[in-house]
Formats: sequence, structure tokens, C-alpha cells
Amino acid sequence: MSITRRQFLTTTTSLATAVSVPYFGWQKKTLADESQSKNDRVSIGLIGAGGMGLGNLRAASQWVDVVAIADADAGRASAANNTLSDGKAKEYADYRAILDRKDIDVLHIATPDHWHTKPLVEAMLAGKDVYCEKPLTLTIDEGKLIRKVQKETGRVVQVGTQQRSQFEEFVKAIAMVADGRVGKIKKVTAAIGAGPTCGPLPTVTPPAELDWDRWLGPVPAVDYRYFRKPSSGKKRARPNTNCHYEFRWWYEFSGGKLTDWGAHHVDIAVWALEQAGQAGEHGGPTGIGGKATHPVPFKNGMPVDRDRYNTATAFLLTATYPENVELIIRHDTDNGVTIEGDKGKIFVNRGKLVGAPVEALADDPLPEDAIAKVYKNLPMEADGRKAHWATFLNCVKTRKDPISDVHSHMRALNVCHLAGISARLGRDLTWDATSEQITGDNEANAMLSRPYRKEYKINMG
Repeated sequence: MSITRRQFLTTTTSLATAVSVPYFGWQKKTLADESQSKNDRVSIGLIGAGGMGLGNLRAASQWVDVVAIADADAGRASAANNTLSDGKAKEYADYRAILDRKDIDVLHIATPDHWHTKPLVEAMLAGKDVYCEKPLTLTIDEGKLIRKVQKETGRVVQVGTQQRSQFEEFVKAIAMVADGRVGKIKKVTAAIGAGPTCGPLPTVTPPAELDWDRWLGPVPAVDYRYFRKPSSGKKRARPNTNCHYEFRWWYEFSGGKLTDWGAHHVDIAVWALEQAGQAGEHGGPTGIGGKATHPVPFKNGMPVDRDRYNTATAFLLTATYPENVELIIRHDTDNGVTIEGDKGKIFVNRGKLVGAPVEALADDPLPEDAIAKVYKNLPMEADGRKAHWATFLNCVKTRKDPISDVHSHMRALNVCHLAGISARLGRDLTWDATSEQITGDNEANAMLSRPYRKEYKINMG
């Protein structure tokens, strides 16, 4: 990565006043330059044609051609085709047809959370490299399988935790931690906001263009519901396809705020602990507990009422690491990550990096290679949303591990999943990071996995 001393000093001084300016270096020959030839462009298949898929592939459009699109909603597949490929891509209801195509080596999976693991594992086994949206899994055991298959196949897989690339404040904060600017970490707090609530949602007929059974896929069948009740005296012409976004607030399909925003901020918190050498020998906490509020009653860790949002609305959960280092996940403070050490405290989010150690950079800037080291010496060839894609596509070419690989992601996401299990059961948990098992609690340990519906089990080849 090429960063001039003038660029770096300018950046560190500006960041001291929390002004956001790019620090990413620009190579003389970038990935974009190399991709001007049609032969250098990457043919890509999209699985899940919603807002994230469209936004990501628009950002990567200077490097990729979208040639295949799969979605359980035919209307979304068609709309994405027109937007990304001028209607020239092949549309599929079943993503497996894309896995069979020999002309496609790279996939983007941007489905709802419960549909990440199955196509990802099958794609790796089919010889594809994958950019998969976060959170990577619905359960901890799914993560074990993904990591195993990735090691066996050697495929390049990047997770869409774009804070590692897109927002320079986070990488800068991690570089400061690695350089000892906050000292020995005592506590890290990930503030991720409160979860939403709603009233009872009536069962309705799914839209004609939506294959509801295929959308549900691996998870148990449930009724299709409105996003919200129609206002008094008003009727909708057709059901709102709420499932494409609102799935986040049902434990049947997701983990609520704990995995939605937690996948971002807990990732940064765990990254900081790892760079400080304080994440433990096996990269996981020793236990987790606290309190959480849900909008519905629970029995055996699952919601009793399923006609409304059921994920946690408020929470204060603490994961304990060796030497009593705490990683706190909460809803009630400014969205972002606070890193507290014995030399000082910094706060970082998508827009600012503040604290006394940041102000001190004006007189004592970081070493010129500090950012390159925490970014694994990968090239930073773009800014904004493009940055994460540029790194991924470079790793596809070089076969290097991307900045958001499945192994680092699961170390952080396991914390989010454990927080969710603790919240749902209402009790503290003890975690064995070596065996990746909850100890002394059979009911909680059983929640590390979920059964797949028979017709949607993962095809291991």
C-alpha cells in the first residue's frame, strides 16, 4: 500500500479534530486501471437482489459484470436485472442454477440472514469465491461449518462488514490500539441502538411474485404477515413484501439488533482486543451475561407470540475475556465503539474518532506503516463502499485472505450469538472458546444450532 508521509501527517492532524478525510493510499496502478479491458472484468452472480445487493454491485460496477441473478421474489430479480445489467443477466428462482455455471467464478450473496450459510457452503464446494453479507450465520454451528469448508476448499470469502474498509475512522482507531495509544484495554463498549416494536400483524396472502416457501428455505414454515396493520379505514391494494427487510426483528430469521448492528460494532471491538493481544488464546470470551427486554414472552428460549417483532428491544450484556476485560453490548448510548485503556479512551463511529489519544496525534503521529499493518498489508485502492469490494476483488486475484475473512468474522459474531442466547434464556452463560461449547447448560448449548427443513438441507456434494 502506497501512502506518502505528507498524506499520512495531514490525515493524523485532521483526525485529531474529528474531521473525516481519506487516508487510503492510491497505487500508481490500481485495480480499476487493470479492469478497463473487457477481458479483465469479473463476471459475477448475485444471490439475493435487494437493497444491499444492488448497492454493493453498483459500487463495484467498474470492475464487475452481473450476468446472473437469483431471488425468491421474481419482481426483485427483474428490477435488479434492469438496474445492474440493462436486463441482460439471466434470472433464476433457484440459486443452484448459478452454482452450475462454469462461466461464473465469483458470487455475491445478499440474502436475508437465514439464507447465508447454505448457498455460501455450496458455492465454496462448487469452486466459487464469495462476497457474503453480514451477519454470516444464524447460529454458531453454521459458522463452524463455514470455516471448515473454507479451509478445505481454499476459496476467498469476504464478509460484508464494510466498516473494516469503508469508514477510515475504524481502521485508524484499530491502528491506534495496535500502536499502544490507549494502553492495555480494560473495557470495550459496542453501542448498537434499541430494537423496534410493533403491534400484532395479520396473516395475509404473499404477493404473487414471491415464492414464500423458497424465501423461508431452511427455517420452519411460518405465515406471511403484513409489515404493519393498515391505518384505520384504509386498505392496501396488495401485501407489503416486508420480509425483505423486516426479517431482522424475528428470531426465526435473524438475531435482531444483536446480530444486525452487532455484526458491525462487536466486530470492531473484537478486532481491537485482538490487536491489543487481549482476546484470549483461542479468540473468545469466557462467559457472557446481563439483562435484556423483549416485546413478547419466551419459553425455552423461543418467543411464545410470533405475530409481531420478537427480538430484544433493550439490552445490557457483558462478555468477559481473560484478565477480566469486558466487552459490553448495549442499546442506550451513542451508536459506536468506545475503547478504554489504562492510557486513555477513544470513541469511534461512522463519522468521528475522538478522545485524548486522538488529539495527541497532532504532535505524535502514528508510524507510517501503522494502518498498513492492521489492514494486513492489503491494497486500499478506493474509498467509500468501493473500498471493501476493491480489496475483495484484489484477493480473488492474489488468493490472499481478505480483511473481513470468515474466521475473524465468526470470532466476533459468536459473541453476538452468545449474547442472543443469554438474552433469550435470561441467564449468564459460560463459554469454552477452545471447544466452542457452552458449558454446564445443556439447554443453552442446544441453541448453538437449529434444524434445517428437509428439502432445504445443505448439499455437501
